Formats: sequence, structure tokens, C-alpha cells
Amino acid sequence: MNPAFEHLLVRAESLLARVEALLPHAATPPDWNASIAFRYRKRGGLHAAGVLEPVRHVATIRLADLKEVDAQKERLLANTRQFVAGQGANNVLLTGARGTGKSSLVKAVLNEFAPQGLRLIEVDKADLVDLPDLIDLVDGRTERFIVFCDDLSFDEGEPGYKALKSVLDGSVAAAGDNLLIYATSNRRHLLPEYMKENLSYQHTEDGEVHPGEGVEEKISLSERFGLWVSFYPFTQAEYLAIVAQWLRHFGLADDAIAAARQESLVWALERGSRSGRVAQQFARDYVGRHGG
Repeated sequence: MNPAFEHLLVRAESLLARVEALLPHAATPPDWNASIAFRYRKRGGLHAAGVLEPVRHVATIRLADLKEVDAQKERLLANTRQFVAGQGANNVLLTGARGTGKSSLVKAVLNEFAPQGLRLIEVDKADLVDLPDLIDLVDGRTERFIVFCDDLSFDEGEPGYKALKSVLDGSVAAAGDNLLIYATSNRRHLLPEYMKENLSYQHTEDGEVHPGEGVEEKISLSERFGLWVSFYPFTQAEYLAIVAQWLRHFGLADDAIAAARQESLVWALERGSRSGRVAQQFARDYVGRHGG
């Protein structure tokens, strides 16, 4: 072999090795017995390999801990029960007011069905581009997996948007029957909406209203979730019921709970919200100050 050509081959192989080191690598399987929940993380920059890390301390919240969301609870329970049993089930989008229990409900459902093989993989929206790799990773396993995207929303042009849409739409990289996507969002359509977009609506002669292409695109992603579960701001009575439940959870007697009523209302007023999260924060603070 020509020495010059041989030298060129050596340099080419060295260059290819460096390029391969920069390319992203698929995640390797974790110890699936290490936990019932896992986080997908990339450490070391854009081209780092994805890693599934077991969650050592999974939130212990149970379905009985969640009050004033009975209708939402039943819908998600039914869908997850069907999924775990190997029956037809849908990807789920949980939307609505902040602090009303969307994420907590998903965690409670995980704890409910974990003994039956349910597992959860939490994925940040920036890493949704790797969804096809995660699908390949769990393919063929006997467990049932929920890919959980918390507080999901997209700005225009984000790469994770197209990856999620492709998987939900049943593309070549469609998920197997042992994986569903559960996402929570404060935005019903997952993308920002602007007043100017109202100008794109078309009114036909028969009175029908049709959205423009830009609006249709925004609606199209959320419509790919087979089940929508909506959450609403709590009334004062509902908020007080949740406060009472949390105070009881922390060990307070009924008379002490009644005494905390007015203070809990002031707490909510100062924060401008009567959410379940605010109720829990009040209860933790109140018990810390007064003892339980």
C-alpha cells in the first residue's frame, strides 16, 4: 500500500473516532429494580449520552390525599387501570390552573399501580427529541411505562415539539403498547396564543367559524392526546376542605383545624390563589408554628 495513502487512512480513522465521540449516544438500560420512577437526564452538554437515573425517594402521595378532584381522579384512574391491564388506553394531557393537583395525581396513580408493574420515566421537554430512543429502550419489557412530562409548554420552533407530535401521531417511531405519555400543562394547547391570531379565523356564509393555519397547528398537538383531563380553580369551600385534609394529615385535631380557618383564608389572599399547593404550604407552615 502506498505510504501516503496509508497515512491518509490512519488520519481519516482518527477523525472519525473524534466525530463519533461528539455524537449523542442512546441511553443504556438502568437497573429497572432500583425504583418505580426514573428521570431521563443528559449530563455533559448537548452531545452527552442520555441516562436513566432511578428516583431514590419517590413521592409517597396517595389517591386518598387528593381532595376536590374526584372527577379528574376517576378519569385518570380508569385510563391507567386499562393500560396496566393491557387494554386500550390513551395518552393523557392534564391541563388547568396551577396548584390544583395535576402532577400530584400522576404521582398518586403511579403509587397505586406500581405493584402491578407500572413504572414512570420523567422527561424534560428539552429531551423529548430522544423519545424514540426511550421507546426502543423499554420495547419488549413486561412493565408498563408512563413517560411523564411535567409543566409542558413549547415556544415556536422547539425541536421537542415535533418529536412529541410525531410519536403521538403514530409515526415510524410510534410507542409500543407498554408505553403512554402523560403530560401536565397550564396551556390547553401547549403553545403561546396571541390576540392577533384571532384575525386568522374565517367566517363562512352559513355562520361557521374556521381557525387559520397557525391556530390549527397549535391545536393539532394537544388534539393528539386521546384524553384531556381539565382542572379548575378551587372555590373557597373547596380550598378550606383541602386545608383541613392537610392539617389532619399532619396530625391536628378537628378543633385545631377549625381554629386555623381564618388564618388559612388570609394565607390564600396574600398569595392570590386558593390552590391545593397553597393549602399544603399553609398547613405545613401552620403545624410548624403551632405544633402538631
